[in-house]
Amino acid sequence: MAKHIGVYLTDNKNKTIELPVNPQELKVNYETNDATEEVVKLGEINRIGEVKLRTLSIESILPVTTKNVRYVTASKPLSSAQKYIDWIIAAQKSKKPIRLVVSGTKISLKMTVASFNYGMENANADEYTFTLDLTEYKTYKAEKMKIAKKKGKPRPKPPKKIGRGSKVIVNGRLHVDSYGRGPGQTEHNTIRKVNFIALGRAYPYHVTTLSGGWRGWVKKSAVKAV
Repeated sequence: MAKHIGVYLTDNKNKTIELPVNPQELKVNYETNDATEEVVKLGEINRIGEVKLRTLSIESILPVTTKNVRYVTASKPLSSAQKYIDWIIAAQKSKKPIRLVVSGTKISLKMTVASFNYGMENANADEYTFTLDLTEYKTYKAEKMKIAKKKGKPRPKPPKKIGRGSKVIVNGRLHVDSYGRGPGQTEHNTIRKVNFIALGRAYPYHVTTLSGGWRGWVKKSAVKAV
């Protein structure tokens, strides 16, 4: 006994229908995304691309009522064409993939309803003709990518500007004037205050105690802002 061959569609709610009349032909379209390019001294070449989504087009008929219609091939058809139409349109509107299975073959594909059109031809009020175009659906998932920050040496903080009234740490010999005359005592990690500045001199900063007592002139390299 020959095996029953039927075209089955299953929606995302696991409800399955069998098309009432098998199409005269059913072909799965395999296609690659090839591209032609021109290569110097070789001419045109074919650059083979990735496999595109498989497609399939079904053309058949839907009897207005399936009861006692001798050419119906489905083992358990729905009672009317309108129920098939409603099922297919609902599957398309759901924006969910459906499963196409052709019994007796290895055709089993998860697909989406890309296009569906139907109507009556030749003034035949007993049946609809329809075309159902399906496109393969591949499961995908968007993932949030983390961008790794490059680890490097942290940028050094810019030195604080020193001006009149700035508190500074002094490490250096004191002098009587900004030219470096009259060397005197040496300061070691002492907190002082700048009260005069003579830019361009060898000893441009004059420092005092925090209470204002004069100490002397020092080199630029001898002071550091607090």
